[in-house]
Amino acid sequence: MLRIGYVRLDETDHGDAAATLRSLGCHVVRAEEDGAGESATVLASILDFIGEGDQLVAPNLRHLGLSTRGILELIERLEQRGATLMTAEPPVSSAGSEGRTLRAVLQAVAALEPAEPIRRRSRAAAHEIRALQRAGVGPVEIARRLGISRMTVWRKLKALQAQPCAAA
Repeated sequence: MLRIGYVRLDETDHGDAAATLRSLGCHVVRAEEDGAGESATVLASILDFIGEGDQLVAPNLRHLGLSTRGILELIERLEQRGATLMTAEPPVSSAGSEGRTLRAVLQAVAALEPAEPIRRRSRAAAHEIRALQRAGVGPVEIARRLGISRMTVWRKLKALQAQPCAAA
């Protein structure tokens, strides 16, 4: 049985979670930067690689997905491949009767979640838009780089031009 550790790193984690996974006997530990969302590429490659009898280990369920439905889908994919899930804190497993209980709890929580996840828009600061414009970048490219709409760029640029100190 291969134990594969997975951790989604954030600003507060400085390798503590990876060390925890190694102490739990993980043969391989893979980390990914937070903000990858449900389309976490490292986790997806683990799910493509993991095999019969292997175990995916995570510090807690929070590291596996942003939604309860996403975690349920992950457990289903593991089961299809003959693998299991284990978390360190709280110590739970997707195997056996404990796994059935875990799935029942996750399904109950998922039923209470909104059908579509709330999409947070990234907010680009006016100074970022202004700096890119001053560097000679056009509005379409500014929108692409900052991950915002072109209309947002145009509105913020117009608002900056209307300010008296915008020319300074």
